[in-house]
Amino acid sequence: MKRTLIIMVKEPRPGRVKTRLARDIGVIPATWWFRHQSARLMRRLRDPRWQIVLAAAPDIAVNSKVWPADLPRLPQGGGDLGQRMKRMLQSVPGPACLIGADIPGITRAHIARAFTALGGHDAAFGPADDGGYWLVGAKHPARLPHRLFENTRWSSEHALADTLQTLPGWRIALTDTLRDVDTAADLPQR
Repeated sequence: MKRTLIIMVKEPRPGRVKTRLARDIGVIPATWWFRHQSARLMRRLRDPRWQIVLAAAPDIAVNSKVWPADLPRLPQGGGDLGQRMKRMLQSVPGPACLIGADIPGITRAHIARAFTALGGHDAAFGPADDGGYWLVGAKHPARLPHRLFENTRWSSEHALADTLQTLPGWRIALTDTLRDVDTAADLPQR
């Protein structure tokens, strides 16, 4: 089965994306950063080894003209982050990896390593510097446990540890550690 890379993305509207970053640099610059970061990411991660699917929020954004027209889109739907992530993973057949659009350092090599890790593991996670994670992958997404992501303290240094506790007995691979952008201090320095 074809591998699927799911990119969770919000429509870049002022005040609706990167709100913590916006407190540091302003609403318009934060929106501009996210819009351009997302576009660069989508271009950079295209690869014949996997299909890219966009998980759009709000749901109406599946019709947005902001993103490349050739990329399939699914609405994220309601619920907390964990519920939406699980739904997106389970919406595609075969091995799937899910990422956010706010990690500037992701390359095709990072994604390829995560899919390779799924060959010998049930799930893969890409840890983030802050205790969270930038990638979650599942070899058989339809078999994800009901409790996956329950009681995860999102946006905290406990997110990865909390999520791993919902996967007892699963063979877990940890891949590359990357940084996501939440505040101005996280922005790449040029």
